[in-house]
Amino acid sequence: MTTPAPPAAGVRTPWEALPPTVRNAVADVLGGTPVVHAVTQPGGFSPGTAARIRTADGSRAFVKAVSAETNPHSPTLHRTEARHTAALPPTVPAPRLLGTYDDGTWVALVLEEIPGRQPHVPWRQRELRRVLDAVGELSRTLTPSPVDAPPVAEALADDFSGWQRLRAQPEREVRGRLDAWTFSQLSRLADIAADWPQAASGDTLAHADLRADNMLLTAEDRVVFVDWPHAVRAAPWFDLLVMLPCVRAQGGPDPEEVFTAHPLGRDADPVDVTAVLAALAGYFVEHSLLPAPPGLPTLRAFQRAQGDAALAWLRRRLKAS
Repeated sequence: MTTPAPPAAGVRTPWEALPPTVRNAVADVLGGTPVVHAVTQPGGFSPGTAARIRTADGSRAFVKAVSAETNPHSPTLHRTEARHTAALPPTVPAPRLLGTYDDGTWVALVLEEIPGRQPHVPWRQRELRRVLDAVGELSRTLTPSPVDAPPVAEALADDFSGWQRLRAQPEREVRGRLDAWTFSQLSRLADIAADWPQAASGDTLAHADLRADNMLLTAEDRVVFVDWPHAVRAAPWFDLLVMLPCVRAQGGPDPEEVFTAHPLGRDADPVDVTAVLAALAGYFVEHSLLPAPPGLPTLRAFQRAQGDAALAWLRRRLKAS
């Protein structure tokens, strides 16, 4: 049975707790009038500020801000997200970057506010169909990649080596941390996953972190994809595959049935898909065993739920092969 995922949530920094220099810089991006209203947004793993704001002259925006003191890795992610978002063509359903602030410690992104809401969790069938159609269109729009993002094999070389690292550890240290099947198949899983760099390669710009909390559904039936720090160049079906274990862990349908019924999945080489899925499962399982990062108390349990879903999907594919 798949373990339900906990809420995707970091410890948010309220707008009012930001240093005055950061708040003033955000106001300057929006024309210089002060911010008079701010609402912190739920969902997502950023440990910093995530707020919809309004200025005295009615300008609106979405602000993300974080400091190295909150989480040492988050400022780098914000800088990367700013670079990727600024380079996205206007045809991509993503918020426009309006401006940034970076003093070396605090990094703030001022983004177009998108009137919309996240999909319901547990997933509802109609909303999932809408998102799946949008993921297919996103892949077509972003092929070839319009952004100079890193190749997936380079960007995820360390993250997707989880099974190899676990296999290299002494058996006594690993045995009690994995379920019986995973422990018994560890060497096989590492061998299958070893081919993932070639299998996942391509020239489609992939978001690489599609989850319900990184999507907004608008009243115009659009799906807008937010939070682009992890974007990579990959196979056209990479985003669909990476998304589905999370969908499953959040009450969605069988990922194998969804993937093989989707146009992107139907066109994918089955051996390549299995290799990438094995590497993805190794990433989730290995990372779920690590201590929680600062400001992200639910991340490891969330990764474990995705790892359980990915492993269940992988076991089904291996039985069928």
